[in-house]
Amino acid sequence: MPIPEDVTGDEIDKDVRQELQSLPKTLADDVARNLVMVARLLDEDPEGAYGYSRVALRLASRVAAVREAAGFAAYASQKYSEALAEFRAAKRMTGNIDLWPVMADCERGLGRPEKALDMAGAPEVHKLDKAGQVEMRLVAAGARRDMGQLDAAIVTLQSPELAANSVQPWTARLRYAYADALLAAGRESEAREWFAKAVEADRDGSTDASDRLAELDGVEFVDAMVEVEDDQAPAPPKANEDETENEAEAEPEAESDKD
Repeated sequence: MPIPEDVTGDEIDKDVRQELQSLPKTLADDVARNLVMVARLLDEDPEGAYGYSRVALRLASRVAAVREAAGFAAYASQKYSEALAEFRAAKRMTGNIDLWPVMADCERGLGRPEKALDMAGAPEVHKLDKAGQVEMRLVAAGARRDMGQLDAAIVTLQSPELAANSVQPWTARLRYAYADALLAAGRESEAREWFAKAVEADRDGSTDASDRLAELDGVEFVDAMVEVEDDQAPAPPKANEDETENEAEAEPEAESDKD
């Protein structure tokens, strides 16, 4: 797959670059450039990112960072079985449990929420940092909702992290998930409160909490470009006055011919 000339491979994280030092330099550079493309495209073009991840995987399947990148590209493309296999491989290589929440979410994607809940109660969760534990809570709440256990999902999200006044990287997503669960349960006024709190914490626009809040408040957004296009649309052509008069005069003559 083509790679833009401005991509050198030096853009990758230094820890990943260190992992690639086990490879011959030319090969390491090729793998690094493909990993840069995975990172660039992951959010906006998951299938494109997936394609570059497969190239990197063919070149260096024994590098844990490559397996992890391939896992995230497959995950973003909703290829959950493949993603889970890659995450498991990366975990075996490194012994790192940071991928535990996303592995559990792959189980959800595969239609196995019970398995995700089992993972949420596993000893590995206690080894996660705070961000990982919050992520695991979000996955567990999602699994509860998958199983139709809405009240249990709400309870799962009720935590010290949710109630904290300080804003952390996970705060907006946690508040948003809680608001969404409340709304699904018909608790609209509480949902509005928590969507508003999610907006306060969402400094980088990672959620659509502001849109959801506006929707609850009955605010409708109009596409300004559509209005402009409508205003600039050509008016229907007006009939020529002489032609109209001639047509009006011609009609009685036609009737007299019939007589």
